Amino acid sequence: MPALRPRQRQRGGRWPSLLAWLALLLLVAAALMLSGAGPAHRLKLLTLGSAFDLLRMGAYLAVAAAALGLFTLIVASLCRRWRLALTGGLVLVVVAAMMAVPWQLMQRAQAVPPIHDITTDLDVPPAFEALAEARQAAPNDVGYPEEFADLQRQAYPDIQPLLVDLPLTSVLSAVETAALDQGWEIASLTETGLEATATTFWFGFQDDVAVRLTETEAGVRVDMRSASRIGRSDLGTNAARIRGFLDTLQRRTGT
Repeated sequence: MPALRPRQRQRGGRWPSLLAWLALLLLVAAALMLSGAGPAHRLKLLTLGSAFDLLRMGAYLAVAAAALGLFTLIVASLCRRWRLALTGGLVLVVVAAMMAVPWQLMQRAQAVPPIHDITTDLDVPPAFEALAEARQAAPNDVGYPEEFADLQRQAYPDIQPLLVDLPLTSVLSAVETAALDQGWEIASLTETGLEATATTFWFGFQDDVAVRLTETEAGVRVDMRSASRIGRSDLGTNAARIRGFLDTLQRRTGT
């Protein structure tokens, strides 16, 4: 009976496997922290500060996972452990995908001014009345900060009123329908406008919207204001909300 051959020892021993598993564990932990911070705050399980701390920790773990993934890729390749090398490469790719959104947000923060209140009428912005109490309980002002006007002119020159050549009642109906389609919670609806609250998907941040309708000889002028309740910078969210809403209103009214 032929003698059994001794099992050949793999190159590098257990180290490439341990590195790959550790990189995967760090990757999973980072993904859970980065994806769970927002929902945890929205469900009131974490304060905003704690949620941001969790995001920061998740980012650090993601960087550590990427470093280990690269190290695993190098070590496993040298040892010709190709599956483990592939694991290290996949960790690098996943971390890059995970960090793409935070990177884009950082780039956007540098590209827009640090303001959180945008309006189509810088001289007399639409006022928050029904939502005044809710905004008074939040850090940001109820009124439009005067120092924002020049920054808004420079950054968002396209944010302008919309003129609609339709009866006031028709424009108001279109405004209400468009607001409901956006998923906003309407706080007040009058003959000349509405106030509503938009809640962001991930963190559940609340931004307030006021739409004012004014009859003129040329038609109904639609002015809009969108303002965040917390945070110095909105990363361009309120300007984008106004653009999107007015574009929708144009389509609905055929203007």
